[in-house]
Amino acid sequence: MTTIELNNTIKHLPNSPGVYQFLNSVEVIIYVGKAKSLKNRVSSYFKQNHKDGKTNSLVKNIHNIKHVVVKTESDALLLENSLIKKFQPKYNILLKDDKSYPWICIKNERFPRVFYTRKMIKDGSDYYGPYTSLRVVKTILNIISSLYKLRTCSYDLNETKIEDKKYKVCLEYHIGNCHGPCEGFEEEENYNKNILEIKEILKGNFKNSLYSFKSEMKELSNNLKFEEANLIKGKIKALENYQYKSTVVSPKISNVDVFSYVKDENFVYVNFLQISLGSIVRSFNLEIKSKIDEGIKKILELAAIEIRLKFKSDSPIVYSIIPLDLGEKIKIEVPKIGDKRKILDLSLKNAIHFKFERLKQIKIVDPERHQNRILKRLKEDLNLDKIPIHIECFDNSNTQGTNPTSACVVFKNAKPSKKDYRHFNIKTVDGPDDYASMEEVVFRRYSRLLKENKSLPQLIIIDGGKGQLSAALKSLVKLKLENTISIIGIAKRLEEIYFVNDSTPLFLDKKSESLILIQKLRNEAHRFSLKLHRNKRSENTFTNELDNIKGIGDLTRIKLLKTFKSNNNISKLSIVELQNAIGTSKGKLVFDYYNELKV
Repeated sequence: MTTIELNNTIKHLPNSPGVYQFLNSVEVIIYVGKAKSLKNRVSSYFKQNHKDGKTNSLVKNIHNIKHVVVKTESDALLLENSLIKKFQPKYNILLKDDKSYPWICIKNERFPRVFYTRKMIKDGSDYYGPYTSLRVVKTILNIISSLYKLRTCSYDLNETKIEDKKYKVCLEYHIGNCHGPCEGFEEEENYNKNILEIKEILKGNFKNSLYSFKSEMKELSNNLKFEEANLIKGKIKALENYQYKSTVVSPKISNVDVFSYVKDENFVYVNFLQISLGSIVRSFNLEIKSKIDEGIKKILELAAIEIRLKFKSDSPIVYSIIPLDLGEKIKIEVPKIGDKRKILDLSLKNAIHFKFERLKQIKIVDPERHQNRILKRLKEDLNLDKIPIHIECFDNSNTQGTNPTSACVVFKNAKPSKKDYRHFNIKTVDGPDDYASMEEVVFRRYSRLLKENKSLPQLIIIDGGKGQLSAALKSLVKLKLENTISIIGIAKRLEEIYFVNDSTPLFLDKKSESLILIQKLRNEAHRFSLKLHRNKRSENTFTNELDNIKGIGDLTRIKLLKTFKSNNNISKLSIVELQNAIGTSKGKLVFDYYNELKV
C-alpha cells in the first residue's frame, strides 16, 4: 500500500472493538493488537512521534493493515492471544509464551470434580470459557462451592473401591464442604443432579441460583448477620455481571472454515474466518464483481474455493450462510443456533464492515460510481421507471398562517445543485392552508419550466403526507405531467413514503441509502424554505402600521410616534389634531386610513 492508501484504510476503520494486524512489505504479519475502538487505536500509531524506538521501527515497516471486528473487549483480548500464538509476530513480546487463558473443567469421571485449568485435554471432559480474568474464574468456583458440596480429591471413585472401603473421608467432609462420596455417604444420582445444575450456571442460566442467594441474603439480614449477608451480596453481583463464555473461542469448534457475504447491486463482499483448535486464526475479505447471469450460490462457491486454495486450507467442515457444494469430501453446515451460529454471525458482521469500508473508499476514489449506485438503489426501492438523476423537493413554511413561504431544492446526480434552488412567496393563499400553498408552488414551478422549455425532474419529493402529495398532484394533472414525473411524499413522524393512488405507505430501512438521500433532500428543502420565512418574518417584525399608508414617509411616521407614543393613540385622534400635528393633507390621509379600519 502507498501512504495515501494506508491513510485511507485508517480513515475508514470502524469504531468497534476488534483486533488489528500490521503487515510488512512482503505481507508478513509483524504485529497483532487489540482495541476498544479500532479506528482510534490504529490511527494513534501514525499521529505522533513515539519515544519508544521499537514502536517507531514498527510504524516504518507497516505496509498493510487488516482487522477483525468482535463484540466486546474481552473477545478482542482472546482473539489477540490466539493470533499471536499462531503467527508469532516479530513485534509482539508479551503473549508469545505458551501460557493460555483459564477454563473451568468438569472432569469426565464418576463423581466429577469442578476446577480451573489452562490446558484442555481431550478426554471427554466439559470445558467452559475461556476467561480473561482468573479472578472471575475463582469467584465462579467459590460461588459453586458455596452452593454445592463437591469433592476436591483426585481419588478414582469406582464402585468396587468404594465398596471395599479403600478411602476415608478427609477434612473437607468434617468441615461440611463435602458429603463424602468416597465412603458412599452420597448417592451418585444426587451428585450428578448437582453437576447438571452447575453446567446450567456455567452456560449462563443461573436464575434459580440467584433466587437462592437472594433468599439467603435476606434471611441473614433478618437475623442481623450483616457481614455474612454482604459477602452473599458480593457473590450475587459477581454472578449477575458474569458472562459465561467468549463468542470468539469455543472448544467444540475446531478445524473449520466459515464463509458469509453481503451484496449490493454490482458487488458481493465475502468474509472468511479460519478456526483452528477452537480459535480464530485468520480473517480475510474479498470483493467480487457480480455478473447478471451468476447466482449468489455460484459466486460464494467460487470465492470459497479460491480462498481455501489461497490459504491452503484442508478443513473438512465449512460453515456457510447458505448451502454450498464444494465437493463430496467437504461437509457444509448452515448453523441456525448455538456457538456455530455465533461464529457465523461474527463473520457476517465482518462482511458488513468490509462492505461499508469499501463503499466509503469508493465515495472518495470514485464518486461517480458511488452516486450511480445510490441512484440505482433509489430506483429499485421506489419502483421508478427511470433512474432519478434530477430530483426536486418542496417544503412550505409559515407561522400560524403568517409570512407563508415555500422552497424548491434540486439535486442532480445525488448532489445539491444550488444554482437551481428557488424560493416562493405564496401569492394566492390566505391563512394557514398548507395544501393550497403546495398546489400553488408546484404549479408555478413546472408551468415556468415548460414555458422556458427546461428539463423536468424524474422525481418530485413532497415534504408531507397524503394531503400535501394529493395537492401537488393536482398541479401536475393541470399541466398534464402526472404520467411524466414520478412523485412521492415523505411524512416526518415515521419517515413513511407515500405514493400516488396508494394508501399504504412504504417503510424503508432506517440505514437505507435511499432513505438517507430522501431525508437529505427533505432537510435541505426545509432549511432553504425556513431561511426565507425567517427573513420575511424579521422584516415584518420591524415594520409599523403607518408604513401601510401611501403618502406618509419616515419623517412623518417618526414625528407622529414621538408625539403620540403609539399607533393606538394615533388612531383615536381627531382630524383636527392630526392636521395640526403633520399638516392638512397628511393629517387627512392618516385619519381616513384609521376610519376605514374601524368600518
